[in-house]
Amino acid sequence: MGASLSNLTEGGGANGSNMRPGLGDIPESCVACVFLYLTPPEICNLARLNRAFRGAASSDSVWESKLPSNYQDLLDLLPPERYQNLSKKDIFALLSHPVPFDDGNKEVWLDRVTGRICMSISAKAMVITGIEDRRYWNWIPTEESRFQVVAYLQQIWWFEVDGVVKFPFPADIYTLSFRLHLGKFSKRLGRRVCSFDHTHGWDIKPVRFELSTSDGQQASSECCLDETEIDDAIANHKRGCWIEYKVGEFIVSDAEPVTEVRFSMKQIDCTHSKGGLCVDSVFIIPSNLIDRKRKGVLK
Repeated sequence: MGASLSNLTEGGGANGSNMRPGLGDIPESCVACVFLYLTPPEICNLARLNRAFRGAASSDSVWESKLPSNYQDLLDLLPPERYQNLSKKDIFALLSHPVPFDDGNKEVWLDRVTGRICMSISAKAMVITGIEDRRYWNWIPTEESRFQVVAYLQQIWWFEVDGVVKFPFPADIYTLSFRLHLGKFSKRLGRRVCSFDHTHGWDIKPVRFELSTSDGQQASSECCLDETEIDDAIANHKRGCWIEYKVGEFIVSDAEPVTEVRFSMKQIDCTHSKGGLCVDSVFIIPSNLIDRKRKGVLK
């Protein structure tokens, strides 16, 4: 079996006695045409087979097809010296890591399998009612956020968080979601611990999530963040865990003109106070990549 695979890969047998064609006989240009239909991880794996495959796997024409049509907009967020003279393969690798913008409070990157654009927006980039008053809110440094900090609400009556982003999203269907955490977490003796001393009020009325786009699209949803009166098992699952709450979807038909997306979460019923909530970020992800993100495959 091993000898047969070796012959297939390299082409020809020992001392030239077996002249059957192998993978090594396929022209590099033909291999490159096949690579147009494969994902970046598949291309990188096949590049190990032989010289022709390695050459095709470095072709600019192959990697140009894996980049979004407006990848230059992402490069423009970086200093020119970071990407000048790079091959298209190296540009893909560069953009598959988070590219910060807006003073580092927003990040955009390419999904490593599909090359599609994903985005995350820190709570630091949002307008949060009462955020300057330490009686209500605090900023907590943490490694559990990709932005290294989250907003923690101790107690407030009027809860409102608003944000906006303008970006030339490529044509796609996107899902916007808030990443939230009930309870205050910390590390004690190397272990993660959560305190729910301030967690209250989220089981009385639902939080309303909304989004709107510059071309008139709108979406909304409502959810009780703490459902202790409905189902103890659900409430226990929600407390102490990071959960992404879907706001809705929006469709982009073309990267031009630039799409503006406004989003918010509110619970402004002033008949009761609420507290004990961490607000980390908002994610904007192509909708059919959401399942991969839940499984931890999409970073």
